[in-house]
Amino acid sequence: MAETASPRGLDSQGYLEREGSLGRIAHDFRPVVAAARDRLLDVFGGRMHSAYVFGSIPRGTARLGRSDLDLLVVLRAEPTDGDREDARLLGEALDKEFRRIDGVGTLLYSKARVLSELERYDMGWFLACLCTPLLGEDLAEYLPRYRPDSRLARETNGDLALLLPRWRQRIADANSDEARRPLVRFMSRHLVRTGFTLVMPRWNGWTSNLAEMAEAFGTYYPERAEQMRAAAVLGYEPTGNAAVLRSYVDDLGPWLADEYARVHGVKAPRPD
Repeated sequence: MAETASPRGLDSQGYLEREGSLGRIAHDFRPVVAAARDRLLDVFGGRMHSAYVFGSIPRGTARLGRSDLDLLVVLRAEPTDGDREDARLLGEALDKEFRRIDGVGTLLYSKARVLSELERYDMGWFLACLCTPLLGEDLAEYLPRYRPDSRLARETNGDLALLLPRWRQRIADANSDEARRPLVRFMSRHLVRTGFTLVMPRWNGWTSNLAEMAEAFGTYYPERAEQMRAAAVLGYEPTGNAAVLRSYVDDLGPWLADEYARVHGVKAPRPD
């Protein structure tokens, strides 16, 4: 009898399965992904080792006009400012041409960085488990299999305390609802994902659905469950409410950073 995968994103041996595939991309989004693939080749050419798509589009859950296109580009050398500008212009052009997406986000890393020991349980895990190969050799072949354990929790989101001062500055610089809305979306998602990875080893699985993440978190921290459920909603439908952002950096964020450090420790320092 064939073994079936766990509904919590694990295979029969308890390892995290890779989420998403090109086959799950909805018909409406296939032209966007095809255009991105061709233009990545045009823009980066031989500088690029491989490219991946991640997020709601390869998971098959993207919403027309609401979801963004998320790309990971692995270069043969460390990204330069010119590479980052090229990626920004490519994303702007795709966003302008295809109204079915709401923005393009592109991560740039070098092959050496992705495969480094330092990144093995952060960017390496992200590539191997959350990214769908689009171009070039799949670096997941050089990475280990992953379990939803405390080491993975620590190295993925154990740096929230370092991020909070930067978030406070970004909030201070945002002086309109229009400027605050993307911050609410980003910070809501980050806090929900951090809350989920805090409890991930006990929950023993993986999901990228914000509502499911919030419910999993609430099982172990019922006193904070409503805050996390509200953040999950705002991760999909953000407002420009300044009070929400203040609550993130004055209450939920500091509490979550302290509890994360207590349970899993602090993420290994990065050079950048």
